[in-house]
Amino acid sequence: MMIDRVAAEDGMVIEFQLLADPDNAVIDRYGIFNPDESQRRAVPHPTVFVIDKQGVVHWKFIEINFRIRPTNEDILTAVTELE
Repeated sequence: MMIDRVAAEDGMVIEFQLLADPDNAVIDRYGIFNPDESQRRAVPHPTVFVIDKQGVVHWKFIEINFRIRPTNEDILTAVTELE
């Protein structure tokens, strides 16, 4: 399991759920498929969603360049606005 591997390799404990998407259902539903990276399997564009408990997307960050990511502060602000 990825959580166990991260804990063993990096000493980090992941305290949130990770999504496995072997059938690409989530990639397709949210429209984040990256056609430039689809050599053997579907790969999404780097994306962060802030979704409430009812499943409503309140904030999203989608980027084509995998090196560009939102800051922790950006994500925390979006999460804080849900409260």
